[in-house]
Amino acid sequence: MTCPSLRYPALTDFLGARSRAALDTVTDRLRRDDTFAQFARFVLVGGTSTAFYAALFLALGGFGYMPAHVVATIASSVLANELHRRLTFHAGERVSFLTAQVEAGGVSAVGLVATSAALAWLDAVAGSAPALLQIGLVATVTAVIGVLRFVALRWLFRPTEVAPAQ
Repeated sequence: MTCPSLRYPALTDFLGARSRAALDTVTDRLRRDDTFAQFARFVLVGGTSTAFYAALFLALGGFGYMPAHVVATIASSVLANELHRRLTFHAGERVSFLTAQVEAGGVSAVGLVATSAALAWLDAVAGSAPALLQIGLVATVTAVIGVLRFVALRWLFRPTEVAPAQ
């Protein structure tokens, strides 16, 4: 284990002893592999990849909302799949990059269809909607798909235990 004072040196200088102890408790709790810790890490990764999506969507906005959406979704999904493999599910040693992309990519494809349909609906109803409204809609639909994705990755795609031969 890393020395606690070396875990986050910038924060340890800034925070007091009680805050450091609370941060250590939260950090230790998030490193477990139970459902709660995995879901919390899943939400943190989802928030990070959604922020990446939003930045890329805004950067590519000049190409139109749908091309920007498709490119930003694919890039943020690849990032999220890799972060989930390594951080959320601690599967970096068990699952290859390609396997993680294929397994989670199917759910990501469903999300792409759902968010694209939602954006098309918003465009049909509101015309040229502001980018922040579009991002908010995509984030909402993605959150619902995200819960389904967590269930799929946590329980459907986890490795099966092989019973020892007797």
